[in-house]
Amino acid sequence: MTDVVMTGTGLLTPTESISNEELVAAFDAYADKQNALYAHEIEAGERRAMGHSNAEFIVKASGIRSRFVVNKAGVLDPDRMYPQIAARSDDELSLQAEMGVKAARDALAQAGIDAGAIDGVVVACSNMQRAYPAIAIEIQQALGVRGFAFDMNVACSSATFGIQVACDMIRAGSARRLLMINPEICSGHLEWRDRDCHFIFGDVATAVVLENAAVAQAEERWQIVGTRLQTQFSNNIRNNFGFLNRCEDGVPDARDKLFMQEGRKVFKEVCPMVAEQISAHISDLHLQAEDLKRLWLHQANLNMNDLIARRVMGREVTREEAPIILDRYANTSSAGSIIAFHLHRDHMSHGAYGVICSFGAGYSVGSVVVRKC
Repeated sequence: MTDVVMTGTGLLTPTESISNEELVAAFDAYADKQNALYAHEIEAGERRAMGHSNAEFIVKASGIRSRFVVNKAGVLDPDRMYPQIAARSDDELSLQAEMGVKAARDALAQAGIDAGAIDGVVVACSNMQRAYPAIAIEIQQALGVRGFAFDMNVACSSATFGIQVACDMIRAGSARRLLMINPEICSGHLEWRDRDCHFIFGDVATAVVLENAAVAQAEERWQIVGTRLQTQFSNNIRNNFGFLNRCEDGVPDARDKLFMQEGRKVFKEVCPMVAEQISAHISDLHLQAEDLKRLWLHQANLNMNDLIARRVMGREVTREEAPIILDRYANTSSAGSIIAFHLHRDHMSHGAYGVICSFGAGYSVGSVVVRKC
């Protein structure tokens, strides 16, 4: 079988960041405005007053302390509460493509190759800026990549699913080198006016170069030992925004047109799915838990990650073994596990094993077992 290696990763972090304290202050100001606007209905018992948010609770519930966003002012404006992004002409590079290009160039530099050596681009993320033409094809043109490009979406698992797709194409001989890119503008599909979820997401872009090991030139290489994907339908994480909304007779900006989740159900149902998949996956590869030196998990919730890591390893794990980046980045959907790998793979010896794992809406779970060459 053809060996596939990861030879470079890239990370684009927006310049603006919002702390929990800033976010809570903006949310509370919005809540106060709403309560004043509907004071009569609230007093009559026809409407429930909005409660305030709490920075300490956010940390306790999620582990998140701040998040990067493409536009801070719009999110923190109590009269707006969502990003303000200037429209661009069709001749300009779209925002999502711009972010993806920057992350891709970082990954290419790490791999020691230029864009002309890449045979295709896969953009895998939770929400696309438009339906078509594909963001991947726009990035392909901006970078000067030959071959093909396409978009795919498996929500928070998009990156690991994208890695398997790329590996399968390389092993089949369809390509020698591929770029898998995750430009996540999560601030655009988050309801910042909902106290239960307003703190969850942030924006970022990541990229991974995958190559046939026979043509790879990078000194640092990570062999893809195995990939495994799993999906199971659930409504517990859902976003109903789409082009058919305009054909409905409902409210165009109804609450269900943005990110929604039943957090407790997700925690209860997804954690065992993920732990069982990782354990079964490494077992089928004739590995044991003690062979794993790193768990680069999806960065959605600190408590979820700690529980999954304990179940896989059969003991408490250190932050070195299961690194966390969501305290600074928050949940960045598909990019989270790639950020963790990008920032926390140093000091691993040759031959060391680790697992990149993502999980989320679908439900979906993707695990990628890697070995440092």
